[in-house]
Amino acid sequence: MRSDPATSAAPLRGLGGPLRSSEPVRSSPAPSAAALLLEEAADLLVVHLDFAAALRTCERAWQGLAEEPAGASLEVKCSLCVVGIQALAEMDRWREVLSWVLQYYQIPEKLPPKVLELCVLLYSKMQEPGAMLDAVSTWLRDPDNQGLPEYRTLAELHLQRVLFPLGCLSEAEELVVGSAAFSEEQRLEALQAISVARQQQKHRHSGSEEAQKLNQEGPSTHKFLSLLTLLRQLWDSAVSHFFSLPFRRSFLAALLLCLLVVRFDPVLQPHKHRSPEWGWQEAFGVSSARVPWPQAASQGSLVPCRGGAAGEESPWLVCS
Repeated sequence: MRSDPATSAAPLRGLGGPLRSSEPVRSSPAPSAAALLLEEAADLLVVHLDFAAALRTCERAWQGLAEEPAGASLEVKCSLCVVGIQALAEMDRWREVLSWVLQYYQIPEKLPPKVLELCVLLYSKMQEPGAMLDAVSTWLRDPDNQGLPEYRTLAELHLQRVLFPLGCLSEAEELVVGSAAFSEEQRLEALQAISVARQQQKHRHSGSEEAQKLNQEGPSTHKFLSLLTLLRQLWDSAVSHFFSLPFRRSFLAALLLCLLVVRFDPVLQPHKHRSPEWGWQEAFGVSSARVPWPQAASQGSLVPCRGGAAGEESPWLVCS
């Protein structure tokens, strides 16, 4: 069975008709040296984690791109910048990112949107948004960039990550009102956020002014209050130490001991003319009222002494 020549040649047809044996086979163009170096740099960055070597490879690729016509490989240039930015960030050299990129693009207006977005995110994450203020503002004001599809994304990123953290509310309002990239709803939301941020800024400013005024008017008052606070802390510490549990027990034991000594020691009694027996009688609740016995007192004999409320006789004591 013979096949149809038209059918057999159909897969080999191109734009100019069926492929002839005398025509050379068309193949994809060989990758440039810069593209090969880009693949090598990406491999060093991701696989080998050799960030310094990846950065050097990107710089070698940029030198090769300088010999090619302008605009020949825009995508390769952008990818080289992305790899170089990541390598610098991994080596903790993120402060050099903007200057490293601008040495190849010369002016901020020519930066690719992807590269500019990556720079904004990096400096915002490192809490240095001010480094990107002039570059992004210049890029957004360029008429050629305002027609790009990434313009709105970069404008919103500039508002959220650069202008609001820096407190540049007037610049933010100017960008929102003067840019056609925002829809009416987005513009109203952005203006409302700017109004709220401005009120918060005024409150912080008034609070700082009041604190500064108090510091200027009454430095001696603050010193006096600080001294009182210090004295109160010292007093509280001393009181808490004085009335701590072990010391309180010792203090109460010593107090009870002193009371017992004063109670039972006849030498410490207030009336010295009383006899030693008076102290014991007083201690045990025996009344000191006595019946006079002149003869017994003179002879110093043992006689019963009457005491107590019922007139009972006390034990045999020497009555004086």
